[in-house]
Amino acid sequence: MKDWAAIRKRYLHDGMPIRLGGLAANLSRIKSFAAHDASREAVESLINESKFFIEWTAAEAESHAAAELVELQIQLARWQQNWARIWVDPAQRRQVAEQSSVWSKRVLEMSGLLSR
Repeated sequence: MKDWAAIRKRYLHDGMPIRLGGLAANLSRIKSFAAHDASREAVESLINESKFFIEWTAAEAESHAAAELVELQIQLARWQQNWARIWVDPAQRRQVAEQSSVWSKRVLEMSGLLSR
C-alpha cells in the first residue's frame, strides 16, 4: 500500500510547473503501458495516482487550468470505474492511450515547462 501522505508531501514540495509536469509524465506512461497486456495494474495505479495529483494541485491552479484539471480528473474516474471492461477491449484500451497522450500534451503546455 502506498504512503499517500508521504507522496503528497513530496509532490507539494515542488512548484506548480513541476507538479503539472509530473502529471503529464504519468499520463504519458498510461499511454505507453496501455499497449502491454501485463501492465494492467501499473496503468490502474497511474490512473489513481494522477487523480491524487490533480486533487492536490487544482486548488492552487489558475481558474482555467483548474477547470481543465477537474475535467481530466472526471475522465480518469470514468476509466477507473470501467477499468475491467476497458482493459479487455483492445479498441477501448487504444482509445484510453490516445486520450492520455492528448491530455499529457495539454497538461505539459499548461505547466509552462516547454517555454522555459
